[in-house]
Amino acid sequence: MSGAALEVRGATVRYGAQVALAQVDLRIRGGETVALVGPSGAGKTTLLRLLGAALRPEVGAVHVDGEAVDQLAGRRLRAVRAKLGFVHQDLGLVPQLRVVQNVLVGDLGRQSFLGALRLLARPPRADVVAAHRLLERVGVAGKLYERTDRLSGGEQQRVALARALYQRPSALLADEPVAAVDPARARDTIELLHTLARDEGLTLCASLHSVDLAREFFARLIGLRGGRVVFDRPSAAVGEADLARLYELEPRHVAGG
Repeated sequence: MSGAALEVRGATVRYGAQVALAQVDLRIRGGETVALVGPSGAGKTTLLRLLGAALRPEVGAVHVDGEAVDQLAGRRLRAVRAKLGFVHQDLGLVPQLRVVQNVLVGDLGRQSFLGALRLLARPPRADVVAAHRLLERVGVAGKLYERTDRLSGGEQQRVALARALYQRPSALLADEPVAAVDPARARDTIELLHTLARDEGLTLCASLHSVDLAREFFARLIGLRGGRVVFDRPSAAVGEADLARLYELEPRHVAGG
């Protein structure tokens, strides 16, 4: 599998009177590892949602593997979105469901309504085996039939990752993927994301508050502030002056993370 190429061209997004992104241009090559860094309210979540084809810009365009998302609808749009595994900051798991059911939710975009109901109510053995293998890869295989709300925050984070992988994506997008874990486990979570993306040949883009983790595991850093790109360069080339410019001054408040 080759990673998806993602591109944003001249994108502007507003939430009411608030500008979340302003004329952002960005291209991520297939298989790249990219971290979005910057203060809260910089526009990182909004940019991830654009890249994940979950949001359309007011101005500009988003392309996934060369296809303009705003020109797609119906089955073709669902197929493009299925390429993009998204791990939300709030995880988006259904607490009352078993872990295996939450993982299988990752493939519902490819199912009819009745097929989705059958998949969750009486999942075929092959699907359960596939879910178990993914849970094994992320380190929580023993939780297959546990209720999801009985897991720790770190375990739920790994279930959300397994769910994203279950849809067989070509890119992984993660919004603050260590928000639900304690600092001691944050590095392990990012290392796992990096390893899975490398092994599967996936494009990886994540928003992070930890610049140290971003520098360690991502080849490229994009700094956002006030809805604009402050810098976009290889991690090794990001210096203290860049970070001071990004964080030192109080940014104006914008919506969208």
